Amino acid sequence: MQTEQLISLAGYFLLMLGIGLYAYLKSTDDVSGYMLGGRQLSPAVGALSAGASDMSGWMLMGLPGAVYLTGLSSAWIAVGLTVGAYLNYKLVAPRLRIYTERADDAITIPDFLEKRFNDRTRTIRVLSSVVIVIFFTLYTSAGIVAGGKLFEASFNFPYVPGLFLTAGVVVAYTLFGGFLAVSLTDFVQGCIMFIALILVPVITITQLGGFEGTARSVEAVSPALLSWTEGVTVIGLISALSWGLGYFGQPHIIVRFMAIRDLPGIKTARRIGMSWMVVTVIGAVATGIAGAGYVASTSTELDDAETIFILLSQILFHPYIAGFLLAAILAAIMSTISSQLLVVSSSLTEDFYRVFVRRGASEKELVLVGRICVLLVSLVAIGLALDRSNSILSLVSNAWAGFGAAFGPIILLTLFWRGLTLKGAVSAMVAGTVTVLFWLYAPVGPEGAALSSVIYEIVPGFIVAFATAVGVSLFTRQAPEPVLVRHDEVMAELKAAGA
Repeated sequence: MQTEQLISLAGYFLLMLGIGLYAYLKSTDDVSGYMLGGRQLSPAVGALSAGASDMSGWMLMGLPGAVYLTGLSSAWIAVGLTVGAYLNYKLVAPRLRIYTERADDAITIPDFLEKRFNDRTRTIRVLSSVVIVIFFTLYTSAGIVAGGKLFEASFNFPYVPGLFLTAGVVVAYTLFGGFLAVSLTDFVQGCIMFIALILVPVITITQLGGFEGTARSVEAVSPALLSWTEGVTVIGLISALSWGLGYFGQPHIIVRFMAIRDLPGIKTARRIGMSWMVVTVIGAVATGIAGAGYVASTSTELDDAETIFILLSQILFHPYIAGFLLAAILAAIMSTISSQLLVVSSSLTEDFYRVFVRRGASEKELVLVGRICVLLVSLVAIGLALDRSNSILSLVSNAWAGFGAAFGPIILLTLFWRGLTLKGAVSAMVAGTVTVLFWLYAPVGPEGAALSSVIYEIVPGFIVAFATAVGVSLFTRQAPEPVLVRHDEVMAELKAAGA
């Protein structure tokens, strides 16, 4: 093990724990503060928190690895995500910020949906909570897998202790510091990721002799790596770009919009967040493509394509800087894990415990339950992550599609169409989830393969859910008058604010 790298990583861990302690001392007295930070996030913290919790280990391991193997044709996913993120800021963020506050200060997505439709049966709250718990536990395990792979590839550290170390630090600051700790650590982690995804590709390209030298090195491996269209079919392109559809239904991202302190802050957050995303996505793609040229031209060995960022960090940089760059990967991983743990904890606490177990629970009791839920969910995710053969990209893509299909159409229609009914929303959520699961696991494709081998499951899932929501709503009774009045009031407020 490199002592200098370990010192850098230890410093990073201490910083994260210190932020968790600060947040614990500052603002975790009530459930709103623990789960949503009292809706007082600044635009900068909100934007980088959303970006960092969004990208996870996928940004520094999954995407560079995919580009390393197949070239620029894999970068269409990044294009789709960038467009989707912009539309999410533009379409969802301002409306959700106002609507959740007007809907009796809803602090979770299931809570908002129940209040939006005035659902006294609690059907939509329970159903959406179940979807969140299932898919986020899977999503969280992807981050823990990435942590285990990081320690294994960087220090020859055993995989299992590595994933326990990663999960342990995240659980500590999330459990004690709540939403404020998660958001502040995300901000710091977003800054680290930003610097790292500029440094690594720039130094790699410089080592290869600039852009021309890099192009020659990559072409020596395969000219196809520099082609955006090599091997790309129309269906493949649709699958890649459709990743952007997932943004509208990601609870750990859109909850940040609910927490930004005011409506003008949303526009500022959009500018900061999109600038951050464009730079980091380009850096991740450049890392993969330049890494392919570097490995080939120097005859370096690389066993796992998803560790190309780690390899370049260790070879090209001083050990202290390499430690900082490894911390960037941990930052990406941990920022997402912490956000997901908090969303699942919020759902279990607000949407199950408070509703079905202890309706009169005190604020202090609910915060305690939230912390226990963080611990329990993390243990289940660690159990799933023990299988190190899991691909980070495949785990993330499955969960991303599940959320995108289950929540995306409903969130959009809820915010834009007063005609969406409770039955329409519930039917759409079931239809989207079932379609994604069928596409993933039913052996009905070519030669018994799953249909996900034909087209990314979010495409049929989103289409089926959207069509179901509209179709069922048109043939069911209109929402109660108070629900329609509140919707019109929110739209009028947004129009007056120029949003």
